[in-house]
Amino acid sequence: MWAVDAFAREATLFAAVGFLIGGADDLALDLVYLWTRLRSGVGRRSTDPVLSDFPVLPTPGRLAIFIAAWDESAVIGRMLRHTLDVLDHPDFRLFVGVYPNDRATIAAAAQVAESDARVRLVIGPAPGPTTKADNLNALWRALLREEAAEGIRFKAVILHDAEDVVPAGELRVIDALLDRHAAVQMPVLPLIDRKSPLVSGHYLDEFAEPHRALA
Repeated sequence: MWAVDAFAREATLFAAVGFLIGGADDLALDLVYLWTRLRSGVGRRSTDPVLSDFPVLPTPGRLAIFIAAWDESAVIGRMLRHTLDVLDHPDFRLFVGVYPNDRATIAAAAQVAESDARVRLVIGPAPGPTTKADNLNALWRALLREEAAEGIRFKAVILHDAEDVVPAGELRVIDALLDRHAAVQMPVLPLIDRKSPLVSGHYLDEFAEPHRALA
């Protein structure tokens, strides 16, 4: 019995030291973050750019938004309508990639495409689901066909998912920055569900922060 108690105490001590070491780096990051926030937030104005810093260009480029969609009938219609309604840019096209065996998604996207000439419904050659890369390749081929038919050239391709809520000034910012940079990564921020703080909080930490770090 004495040996079991001694082993339990040693194992507990070993585990406690392990947890302490494992948590030290997290604590250090938190302290660095707090110190940085305190230094930058006291008596200083934020230097982050705002939308008004990116006026519409005199000759804006034509931009393409690629949306790969498989089994997205529940959200694709609302996403497309919202995007068309809010985007503050004079020249863009939405290319929506769907599959021939996904009739519900085709119907939802086609309903929007029939009412707005800026939407391109692209039905891939193979039944789905395939890979996202395969879907995007079909959209790329459709873009090339449109460039050849209209004698124009798209300035850039922007990738979005069917669940995204696209901000109004996104294309204006991208169009302006592409004159100075080869690529643009926009911050991705999730919508917080107040009714489910644990799940949405975990999603925010695991998904949004890595995307924001790439911006």
